[in-house]
Amino acid sequence: MSEVEIVPVQTRSDMKAFIDFPWKIYQDYSNWVPPLKTEVRKLLDTRKHPFWKFSERVLFLARRGREVMGRIAAIVDGNYNEYHSEKMGAWGFFECIEDEEVSEALFRSAEQWLRQKGMTFMRGPLNPSTNYDVGMLIEGFQYPPVIMMPYNPPYYLKLAESSGFEKEKDLLAFHLEQGDEPSNRFKRLVERIRGNNSIHIRLFDFKRLDQEALLFKEIYDDAWSDNWGFVPMTNDEMLNAARQLSETADPDFCFFIYRAEEPVGAMIALPDPNPLLKRLNGKVGLFGLLKVLIYRREIKGGRVLLFGVKKEFHKLGLLMLALDHVMGAFRKKKETYQHAELGWTIEDNASINQVCSEGGAQLYKRYRVFRKPL
Repeated sequence: MSEVEIVPVQTRSDMKAFIDFPWKIYQDYSNWVPPLKTEVRKLLDTRKHPFWKFSERVLFLARRGREVMGRIAAIVDGNYNEYHSEKMGAWGFFECIEDEEVSEALFRSAEQWLRQKGMTFMRGPLNPSTNYDVGMLIEGFQYPPVIMMPYNPPYYLKLAESSGFEKEKDLLAFHLEQGDEPSNRFKRLVERIRGNNSIHIRLFDFKRLDQEALLFKEIYDDAWSDNWGFVPMTNDEMLNAARQLSETADPDFCFFIYRAEEPVGAMIALPDPNPLLKRLNGKVGLFGLLKVLIYRREIKGGRVLLFGVKKEFHKLGLLMLALDHVMGAFRKKKETYQHAELGWTIEDNASINQVCSEGGAQLYKRYRVFRKPL
């Protein structure tokens, strides 16, 4: 067997190999959902995607002879390190055959590059930050992933641990089916909150998408500013994400919470296009557009993607109100939506995890973020 060679992605053919490689790994994993290759290429494009205006990265391929055996990205997120006064280097976009020699070579190359950049510890997988796909699936492999959530083979945990990575945080996802009922306590508290005439909900105005996205960012930045791993999106990142997500959004699931005339909370939930993406198998094209028309009715689920309440108003119970609103809209559209995922949430955020459980959702997936000193 030939030795493992690690090479940086430098040419168009290298980039194609980097983007195409997951299809080799997941050919025997029926739950995997192929991403659109054009979207992966856009995310990795350092000239165009707004994340790379303040960050840098290197992409590596692992080869034996001419055959690709794995891939990884090493990332320095300048905004995160400035915000937290840290020197964190990230790894992400990791895919690898079940071979510790290959994975160790990939991780070692990422470590060396990050060490040269002056980083003092490594965290991952971040693809490329906590504002995008994050974490490694370690429980819940029997379920397919939903929009913007990762899926990976079970053996990835062993590959990460064998290279010296240890758990930093687990992220949780909850599952809600049509017919799941919240607890009586949840119902009573929501009824009490609804009795406060100063609190009301306003749906997003998608005709003013950019203004609504920046208002959401203002609330979210305040709400999440003290949370583990948080880094504010730039305006360009937020607008880019909003324009992309608005293509599949259901207006009934995106809203602001007001106290009198002040916007104090917001939630974004989205239909889950992954069943359709599975049909597309990484490409749109002419036949892909035909598949969209034929199979779009297979979209039967959704995901509560983002939620935040300004810190000043945390004690008003507005998460319950938001979740109740989403569940109400969910039930009214039972012919369209059958299930939803709530997450991710941080494992030690007891208040949010309790609200999800009392709202009728069941914990069903766990993702891990690892850390290693450099």
